[in-house]
Amino acid sequence: MTDAESTAAGPIGYPDEPPPTAEQAKMMLRKVKDPDLNLNIVDLGLVYDVRVEDRDVIMDMSLTSPGCPSGPEIMKDAEQALKTLPGVNNVFVNLIWEPFWTPDRIEPRVRAYMGL
Repeated sequence: MTDAESTAAGPIGYPDEPPPTAEQAKMMLRKVKDPDLNLNIVDLGLVYDVRVEDRDVIMDMSLTSPGCPSGPEIMKDAEQALKTLPGVNNVFVNLIWEPFWTPDRIEPRVRAYMGL
């Protein structure tokens, strides 16, 4: 399905459901892992913002580096995960570079586990 096709689609499979909350969307994103680090993108601090406007979920995220080889896979997985939420019309994943990601964005408990 192309971006144009997904934009035209109505609520996927759940037309009578209320739109999800931003918190529900973040919980869904915890299922998306960076394949190189095997940690979810929320705990890694790659998810900068998630908002729900009407039935659209808009996510701002970054990657650990501009040359991250897993970037397209991570973004696709995030989009697909958000589309499974009941009541969602469209999902928009915005890749941003400001502020630039640093290991300081990793959740403190995960940093401690990683020895950082």
